[in-house]
Amino acid sequence: MEPLIRLINISRVYQVGEEQVFALKNISLNIYPNEFVAIMGPSGSGKSTLMNIIGCLDTPTSGEYYLKGENVSDMDDNELAEIRNKEIGFVFQMYNLLPRANALKNVELPLVYAGVSKAQRIAKARQALIDVGLEDRMTHKPNELSGGQRQRVAIARALVNQPSIILADEPTGNLDSKSGAEILNLFHHLWEKGNTIVLVTHEKEIAQKAQRIIRLRDGLIEGEEYT
Repeated sequence: MEPLIRLINISRVYQVGEEQVFALKNISLNIYPNEFVAIMGPSGSGKSTLMNIIGCLDTPTSGEYYLKGENVSDMDDNELAEIRNKEIGFVFQMYNLLPRANALKNVELPLVYAGVSKAQRIAKARQALIDVGLEDRMTHKPNELSGGQRQRVAIARALVNQPSIILADEPTGNLDSKSGAEILNLFHHLWEKGNTIVLVTHEKEIAQKAQRIIRLRDGLIEGEEYT
């Protein structure tokens, strides 16, 4: 099987004054379709940088990144924006919802950018909210929802374009333990339905929910294991 994500000798260097800081050092990694992978490491290990490169939010200083067989490492900003909208569904710790828009409108947003017709947008957004168990909360605004419900809206928004990858950055970081467990169960359910999920976390118990754990330290892959 061809990898969905293929990283070859990826490095990311930041210039801080006169000093060069290596956030990632020659990372090589394959992630396959329908894998559930956790990227784990302490603060400063490079996991956020790796997530940003996988999510096409940042470009590597050196090395190559292939997504679905296409080299995205040398793409310009417009091409990367198109890849992000079509191929990657993002779920962030802070939800990143529009406060004045209801759940349905928030989920529709990626489809607006993709140029999908209004009728199709509504139908797809409704289905995505049903898929995450929020069929009775579609007209509620974020301030009328619990933290767990807001994160479900964010997951529905990530799913609505049927992306190749769902990329989740500390998705339970703002939630109480009960809501966090519900969100992790939802990710597990989405994985069982065929989605590819890459989850970034610093918590071992959360990483254990994934199928494979990749451990980073000081910009290097320290090791990996199957759960």
